[in-house]
Amino acid sequence: MTIVEVNDLSKKYGELMAVNGLSFSIEEGEIFGFLGPNGAGKTSTINMLTGLSRPTSGQIMIAGFDAVKEVKRAQRIMGVVADESNLYGEMNGFDNLCFCAALYGMRKAEREQRAGQLLAEFQLTGAQDRPFRAYSKGMRRKLTIAAALIHQPKILFLDEPTTGIDVASARQIRKMIKDLKKQGTTVFITTHYIEEAERICDRIAFLVDGKIVRIGTVAELMADTESEHQLELTLDRSIPQLVETEFKQHFPSLRLENRGENASLLAAPHRIALSPILRYLEEKGIAVYEAREVRPSLEEVFVKITGIEATKLNPEKEGGKQ
Repeated sequence: MTIVEVNDLSKKYGELMAVNGLSFSIEEGEIFGFLGPNGAGKTSTINMLTGLSRPTSGQIMIAGFDAVKEVKRAQRIMGVVADESNLYGEMNGFDNLCFCAALYGMRKAEREQRAGQLLAEFQLTGAQDRPFRAYSKGMRRKLTIAAALIHQPKILFLDEPTTGIDVASARQIRKMIKDLKKQGTTVFITTHYIEEAERICDRIAFLVDGKIVRIGTVAELMADTESEHQLELTLDRSIPQLVETEFKQHFPSLRLENRGENASLLAAPHRIALSPILRYLEEKGIAVYEAREVRPSLEEVFVKITGIEATKLNPEKEGGKQ
């Protein structure tokens, strides 16, 4: 069942078209991701979906509500985690959650019980009496997400939830997102981390310059770009130059690349029949220990579809994986 339906959505700031004619839908219980570099229009889109910004044009339907004309009604069934926290620095973790719950009309006993439950789930019980400003970046992000979940929303919007936090906290947040899916919560997430999108999203939209250039499951995105089949061979020794030359004559439709002393790559525009290759190499005195199919990574797919190098999408990558 569709919970979000977006048609021809655009946002213009002066002469700048930040979002340009987006159309997509999100199914109930799905983790849907926007993947793109900084400045692609991810935050502008999520701000329009959550009622924080009014579209220049287009339609947004969320759980049957017109999220442009009925903003308040739509907001009651959503949780929102912006890239900057909106919690109060002088209030402690427990009081921040209780205050957020009160904004949704929850009674005192209910909001205190829910706050305690979320603090335990996010492993923040030991810090519940500390002021929010004393929390680490990872703890702040987790409490901000907990606050967005206080009223048990049907759909959760997360804008770059793991940017700038430690690896352990990022892993906890990804696990939490997967757990929310198991509980039936729909999640919309923006990210510029390719591996993050690949790990947790059911479907991904590639967003570039305010436009969706491709959308689908990871498998669908991979299939769209698989123009050749590849096999990686592990050998007992490198293939001599003479044998390599003869191989290309014997198998003209295959491309052979030596990749070190005991590794070679085979590529072809069709599925590769392995048996004739094994027999040929064996006749030449070369044993094949392993043959492994090589599939493109989501990073390679993104680069091929968008033309944007992964280092521009995720400039922090060389400093360590999230």
